[in-house]
Amino acid sequence: MSENKYTTGKVILAAAGPGDPDLITVKTMRYLQQAEVVLTDRLVSHEILDRYVNPAAEVIYVGKQCRKGNSTPQETINELMVKHAEAGKLVIRLKGGDVSVFSNILDELHTLAHHQIPYEIVPGVSAALGAAAYSGIPLTARGHSTAVRFLTYYKSEIVPDQYWQELASTSDTLVFYMSAETVEGIISKLTRYGIAPEKHIAVVEQATTPMQKVYATGIYEFTGRFGGMSFVSPSLVIVGTVVQLHKEFGWVEDSETREQYFKPMATLGNNTNHNQKRNVSRA
Repeated sequence: MSENKYTTGKVILAAAGPGDPDLITVKTMRYLQQAEVVLTDRLVSHEILDRYVNPAAEVIYVGKQCRKGNSTPQETINELMVKHAEAGKLVIRLKGGDVSVFSNILDELHTLAHHQIPYEIVPGVSAALGAAAYSGIPLTARGHSTAVRFLTYYKSEIVPDQYWQELASTSDTLVFYMSAETVEGIISKLTRYGIAPEKHIAVVEQATTPMQKVYATGIYEFTGRFGGMSFVSPSLVIVGTVVQLHKEFGWVEDSETREQYFKPMATLGNNTNHNQKRNVSRA
């Protein structure tokens, strides 16, 4: 049996960034090079796994796809972390974007603490920061916004009506995760409460990847131009006067294809929702 540096095992909760493999942190890259087991999200590209993961590591796909597609229960992910860490292995729980923004990190922290398993949290470039930068949209900018709010609206009850009134009147930039399918609902709520006509909205598809595409317009014009569209996952919604800056400062050409950069789990050999394994080859 080979000597294991972490005799009691350890879990690294690490961020893979928003898509572009060059946006991964040096610390996450170094841990991936040492990894014995990698539990990876759906929103982590093959290119990241092929480029950075230890060739001998066991890669297990534990992706989630919200309302559709194959999805791994959080309980299963927790069990896999504990199982491999208690076997003395260095386990990387690899998450798209940043590990602490709209992820189930709290469940995983509770699990690791309960089982007294050592862990580290490695931050990364969040989807919001990546989408904004690669769209030429500063999230805060003098004369536009001095604050940002990160939200989600993947189901109607998640944001109460009284809060929509505040969101419609604020000068803060609004960033909605996991909300591209409900973007017309976002617009309906904000316009109902009188959001200013100078506010613009952008949907950024597959930010920082070669398939990135930005749909940006005035918030009162969006439905007329893009209403009824199905946006490619993942997509991020940005609302605020800062979105107007995309036209002047956008530096990434829109993709001409709507191909998915992050392949669905079924195409990666995972048809049973969890615990499917794939070794990364360097032959």
